[in-house]
Amino acid sequence: MARAEDSVTYDYEDYREADGRVAVQAQYGLVQQDLGPDMHLKLQSAIDAIAGATPNGAPPATPGGPVPLSYTSDRRKAWSMDLSRQFSGLNVTAGYAYSRESDYVSNGWSVNTLTDFNQKNTSLLLGAAGTDDRVTLRYLDTVKPKHGLDLITGVTQLLDPLTSLTFNVGYGRSTGYLADPYRVVEKRTEVFPGLYLPLLYAENRPDQRSKWTAYAAINRSVPKLNGAVEASYRFYHDTFGTTAHTVDLAWFQKIGEHLILRPGLRLYEQTAANFYAVSFDGVSYTPSQLPNPAGPFYSADYRLSAFRSYNYGLKAIWTVNASWEFNVAYEEYQMHGTDHVTSSSAYPRAAITTAGVKFSW
Repeated sequence: MARAEDSVTYDYEDYREADGRVAVQAQYGLVQQDLGPDMHLKLQSAIDAIAGATPNGAPPATPGGPVPLSYTSDRRKAWSMDLSRQFSGLNVTAGYAYSRESDYVSNGWSVNTLTDFNQKNTSLLLGAAGTDDRVTLRYLDTVKPKHGLDLITGVTQLLDPLTSLTFNVGYGRSTGYLADPYRVVEKRTEVFPGLYLPLLYAENRPDQRSKWTAYAAINRSVPKLNGAVEASYRFYHDTFGTTAHTVDLAWFQKIGEHLILRPGLRLYEQTAANFYAVSFDGVSYTPSQLPNPAGPFYSADYRLSAFRSYNYGLKAIWTVNASWEFNVAYEEYQMHGTDHVTSSSAYPRAAITTAGVKFSW
C-alpha cells in the first residue's frame, strides 16, 4: 500500500444568491493521518451559516410575477470520520457522519471496498451507506423520522498510461418524512358558501422514494499541452417522476512548476416531479396541514419543477512546496425553469467563492 498523504486542510466557501436571497458561509476542516503502514484516518468537520429569503411555494400575485419569499436562517454543525485498512489487493473504508441543525439531526454510516485486479489496472468499487435522520416539524411541534440506504458498484479501468475510464451504478431508497416543512401550496378554498379564499397548506410528498443512478467519467492526460481533461455524465431517475442529466467538464492546465488553473463547466437538467404544480386551484381535493402518506401528494417547491442549471468558473491551485498548497475559486450558478409555468423569479442566480489552504507532512 502506498502511503497516503498526512495533511490538514482548511476551506472557506461563500455562496450568495442575487437580489438579497439566500447566502451561505461555510467552513470546512480535514485532517488525514496514516496509522501505520496499512491504515489511514480521515477526520472532517463543517460549520455552515445560512440566512436570507427563499420562495416558500406560494404562487405569485400575478402569473409570472415575483414569487412570495420567506426569510430563513440556521446554522449547521457536522463532522465525519473514515478509517481505511489496506489488505492484499483490497482496501476497506468504514465511515460515520453526524450533522445537526436547529430542526434536522442526521446520523450516517458507510462501508466501501476497493479491489484491484489486472496488475492494478482495474479497480472494483462496492459500497453501502445509510442514514437515520430526525426532522422537526415546528408547525406541528413534532419530530418525524427519515431513513435512507444507498448502494453503489463500479469499475475503474486504466486504458493506457494516460487514460482512465470509470463507470458506476447506484440505487437508493428513502423512507419517512421526505417533505420540506417550510414549503407550502396554495388553493382557493370555500370557507363559507360562495366565499373562496386563497389559503396556504403544508406540502405533502410520498413517504418513500427509490432512485437509480448511472455515472461514467473519463480522465485523459495531454502531455503536449501540459494539461489534463476530466469529463463525466450522470443519469438519475426516481419514483417521484424526476429524471435528470448532469454533464461535467474540467480542464487542468499546469503553468510552470507550481500553478494549475482549472476552468470548469457543469450542465444539469431535470424533469418535474409528478406531484409538482404552481397552483392547486384546479384539483378536486383540499390539501391538509398534516402529513398524509396515503396521498394525495402536492408540492410547489421550485426545486421539484422542470429546470436547467449551469455552473461555470475557474479554480487556481498553487503548490508552494511539498508542504504548502493554496487554492482559490470563483463560480457562477444560474437556474432557469423549462415548464413555462413557474415564474422565472423563483429560480436563483448565485456567486460562489472558495479559498483554502493545505499543509502536508
